[in-house]
Amino acid sequence: MIKPATATRIAAIAGLLAVLLGAFGAHGLKDLLARNATATLWEKAVFYQFIHAVMLFVLAGRKPFPAVAWWSFLAGISIFSGSLYILALTGERWLGAVTPVGGVGFVIGWTALAVCRSEKP
Repeated sequence: MIKPATATRIAAIAGLLAVLLGAFGAHGLKDLLARNATATLWEKAVFYQFIHAVMLFVLAGRKPFPAVAWWSFLAGISIFSGSLYILALTGERWLGAVTPVGGVGFVIGWTALAVCRSEKP
């Protein structure tokens, strides 16, 4: 089991990376993404990473710890956003087949939250 402090740090790093990658894409990679016509892919990767980084942060402090949702969101960020970042940089279209696997991670995470029982306040 992951400790709450570790889960919070990982969530914070995921959020930090979303901000940095968003800025880097908008400024440092602007020409490359325009040349590859993949700026929207980069933006989508950042958007989904940021939303789910916030969820990782929220879930890190929850009791009981919703492990399935937390790990599913982390896997979703890594696979969904990661594959889109690489696709945007390289133009390798076959990576588009990997992206839905990360999307499944997001779906599993949200489903786990929908069906889980939480403590009453």
